[in-house]
Amino acid sequence: MDAAQKAITIRLRHTLRFVAVVCVVLLQGARTTAAPVRIISLVPAVTEMLYAIGAGPQMIGVSSFDHYPAAVETLPRLGGLIDPDVERILTLKPDLVIVYGAKSDIAARLARAQIATFPYETGGLSNVTGTIRALGDRLGRQKEANAEATRIERGLDEVRVRVANQPRFRTLLIFGREAGSLRGIYASGGVGYLHDILSIAGGDDVFADVKRENIQISAEQVLTRLPEAIVELHGAMTPQKLASERGLWSQLPALPAVKNNRVYLLSDEVLTIPGPRIVEAARLLADALHPAAKR
Repeated sequence: MDAAQKAITIRLRHTLRFVAVVCVVLLQGARTTAAPVRIISLVPAVTEMLYAIGAGPQMIGVSSFDHYPAAVETLPRLGGLIDPDVERILTLKPDLVIVYGAKSDIAARLARAQIATFPYETGGLSNVTGTIRALGDRLGRQKEANAEATRIERGLDEVRVRVANQPRFRTLLIFGREAGSLRGIYASGGVGYLHDILSIAGGDDVFADVKRENIQISAEQVLTRLPEAIVELHGAMTPQKLASERGLWSQLPALPAVKNNRVYLLSDEVLTIPGPRIVEAARLLADALHPAAKR
């Protein structure tokens, strides 16, 4: 082999080595950016979003508080937002875990284990559709996610239009209090998805000036605000129990809401989960506040 042939052979070897290195880098990049196929969600609202955009078959675990859709009942239960079973999560070998808050302890522990996380925070109503679209981008399901987000936006617009000509009552929206008493009341403040749904449903939040998602108040503070309507959100409860709890408000006869028989107790989990069923929640609130406009 003469010098020219040797030079050609050396250059060819170098070229092949370079191509091999490029291929390895490209393959590693593809692995890094590939859509996850084994997903765990510790946030019920996001679990519902994942199923809504067709990612249900990729789910391998959920929180202890997930009950919708029915398919989640067959999946491993991995604890709650603040006390997840990290060891069991690791044994399931997920490539994406939905967590609450980017700076949570669970997010940090999973990062140390080189497991990707998708942080979620409740926020306002726009965060529901925004999160759905972000999940679509992360999972390579942009078309399905955009269709679902658009469906929600249109549904909320329909509710808004339906109550547009109805009177707007100054409304106290309660999502928790001590059973059998008017103590330990937790209400919607002037920001957050509950505040936003109430506005769409045709009510004006009586605590709109308090720029927090939720506030703890007393019966005395309720009296100072004089709400024209009161809406309480409850979990599963019998009609008899709901009637009993509603009757407690007769202790405050000076309230316009009590005088005018506008105290509504609603029992449905869709009202407290900011996921794809948020349109249904808005409809329930609108039906309660404005029965004349009920479809």
